[in-house]
Amino acid sequence: MKITRNASAHWAGTGKDGKGTLSTASTVLNQTQYSFNTRFADGVGTNPEELIGAAHAGCFAMQLAFNIQSAGFAADSLDVQCTITLEDSGITSSKLTLKASVPGLDKAKFDELVDHAEHNCPISKLFNTSISVDATLL
Repeated sequence: MKITRNASAHWAGTGKDGKGTLSTASTVLNQTQYSFNTRFADGVGTNPEELIGAAHAGCFAMQLAFNIQSAGFAADSLDVQCTITLEDSGITSSKLTLKASVPGLDKAKFDELVDHAEHNCPISKLFNTSISVDATLL
């Protein structure tokens, strides 16, 4: 299956003093503001690393849900936090923290399914960086 998705960015001004907006075809982001301050300090708006973190957390959770389903189980909940680290002009890590509630699933099988999702969700495959998962089965 092949799908395509679209997003756009608009920027005006210098790198530090300029401002931009991000939009997606779905309109979930609709001229959402971003700037130097929202990326490197505190400000109202988003930033590319935050969006990458959301994409990685969401992709990993969905991949894991499919893995769990294929193993014959259903998750009550999969809560994933993603921390993206940007340093030296590159993304150096994506750390996923998972808290999962999956009735009947044993820890060994859970760890196997998590490992598969960590390495095989499409966003993980996109990264050229260190990816780690700290997973807890409740």
